[in-house]
Amino acid sequence: MAKPATARSDADLAVEEAVRAARVSTRRRQLLDAAVKVMERTGFHQMSMQALAEEAQVSVGLFYKYFGGKEEILLAAIVDILEAFRDQLQPAMDRAGDDPVERLIAGFRQYATIVDENRDAVVLTYRESRTLDAAGRDRIKELEVETSAPMREAVAAGVEAGLMVEVDADLVVFDLMMLAHGWALKHWHFAPEYDLDRYVSAQLRFALQSLVVPDALPRYLALL
Repeated sequence: MAKPATARSDADLAVEEAVRAARVSTRRRQLLDAAVKVMERTGFHQMSMQALAEEAQVSVGLFYKYFGGKEEILLAAIVDILEAFRDQLQPAMDRAGDDPVERLIAGFRQYATIVDENRDAVVLTYRESRTLDAAGRDRIKELEVETSAPMREAVAAGVEAGLMVEVDADLVVFDLMMLAHGWALKHWHFAPEYDLDRYVSAQLRFALQSLVVPDALPRYLALL
């Protein structure tokens, strides 16, 4: 009879740990969102811990419970969005099936969607990443390379299958990433004329016409 009780106790502990982890993740997300807003207004160097606390409506001490200081907050805000790219691209591309061009289209759409959800953080990455120390900058570079891997593999597969022209897959993918970043960096310019779907479709038409072999191009443009 003691065995079921122990099993229930272990299950309760697991549930409690999951709830605790979710609470920590939610609080961390709240603090990073507040930090991005403050840095967008003031810049990194003018940002104070008091301003962060007021934006998040928490105590300064709570920020220090999660982060060691301003530099750690900046790195965490940038790493957070890069990890979203890394973790969400592959599943989105897998849902598109095996066709390498359709996988690339799905990857770009997902990448741009994440940019749209984190426009302020994307702008912050461009503006403030140089403030980080060498270790922080190296971490960002590593994540950018990881992020690009699924789309790079799709381009390489497309070339091998004869669906894409011979190109430097790494160069193509970083060009696509820059096009997606443009939605955040130049949102002030494009937003009056484009919503996200139209922007993504327009950029894909532009990219696919230089990537896909002529015989196959009409079929993929029709997907847009």
